[in-house]
Amino acid sequence: MDEKALKERLLKESEEFRRLAEEHRRCEERLEVLRNKGALTEDEEVEERQLKKKKLALKDRMYLLMRERQKSR
Repeated sequence: MDEKALKERLLKESEEFRRLAEEHRRCEERLEVLRNKGALTEDEEVEERQLKKKKLALKDRMYLLMRERQKSR
């Protein structure tokens, strides 16, 4: 099964995967808002770094779930 199909299946079947994907999307939306502001305040710079780390951690967890699903099939 290719990656896209696996993601679609997990979005349908796994509550955890859906929650992670939604949180990842929200982080990306907030990062986009920050990117579109010309200059960031110090607090916004901290928020941006935290969002990037959180987004990466979410993605790592999503890929772990994908690998686990592939192994179980």
